[in-house]
Amino acid sequence: QVQLVESGGGLVQAGGSLRLSCVASTSTFRLNVMGWYRQAPGKERELVAALARAGSRNYDDSVKGRFTISRDNAKNTVSLEMNSLKPEDTAVYYCNADHFGISYWGQGTQVTVSS
Repeated sequence: QVQLVESGGGLVQAGGSLRLSCVASTSTFRLNVMGWYRQAPGKERELVAALARAGSRNYDDSVKGRFTISRDNAKNTVSLEMNSLKPEDTAVYYCNADHFGISYWGQGTQVTVSS
């Protein structure tokens, strides 16, 4: 069982920045893939960014060049640096981890971008 706790959401104006953090209850070194998803009202949950243990990164096209995912194994943390935020980035952001083929989710943190 892996617990994930997100923090860092909030309200920001368009063009601003936020940094989301996710602390895992186990060593992130052991987790195959960690990522961030988001779900806007009335929409499906979608992948925003993912970071594999080997270091490869994957971003949704809508956030490329604006968001950066990183992992700090010493702190069991994965972070999402979000810059140049747009109103369409408004959503609940969820941390996700894959551990031995099982997917774990955090409870989510709200990000609201005002125009």
